[in-house]
Amino acid sequence: MSQSIGNTIADSLQLCLKYAEVLLTDVTPEMFGRFAKADGKQIESNHPAFIYGHLSLYAHKIMQDLGKSVDAPPAGFEDNFSKDCICKDDAEGALPDMETITTHFFKVWNEALEVLRSTNDEAFHQPNPSETMAKRFPTLGSVQNFYASGHNMMHLGQMSAWRRMSGLGSA
Repeated sequence: MSQSIGNTIADSLQLCLKYAEVLLTDVTPEMFGRFAKADGKQIESNHPAFIYGHLSLYAHKIMQDLGKSVDAPPAGFEDNFSKDCICKDDAEGALPDMETITTHFFKVWNEALEVLRSTNDEAFHQPNPSETMAKRFPTLGSVQNFYASGHNMMHLGQMSAWRRMSGLGSA
């Protein structure tokens, strides 16, 4: 396998996906959409449902930016997990369930992994079409690298903290 730009980004993404899987160890469907509690106090920090649902939307973004067709996210994902949403404790179970969210997360990120690996370097040198993101990440390669690596790991770090606050310890 050559070390193209896409493969370089995909190598980091592959590590993120393994970490995302390990972080789900011992997480139950009942706690998946709930804020953590420490010393009896609820901590308003992103919970797993929000983290995995939110991140899955960026796999869609990568594939769309690189000209690949992708199915729409499942019902409720955009409304509950977009960048403009605020994570809320889901005591009533209104969010999509754990299986729906995690299955979709791993499905679309593995699809994005293959798209990254099969995309030629020239595509990654193209300008980033997002005006707001282009200020920080001027090319498709730089923004895809952020979405696949930095953005994922930032939110997976929140997942790691949520685990500890929830009494699950490190994964």
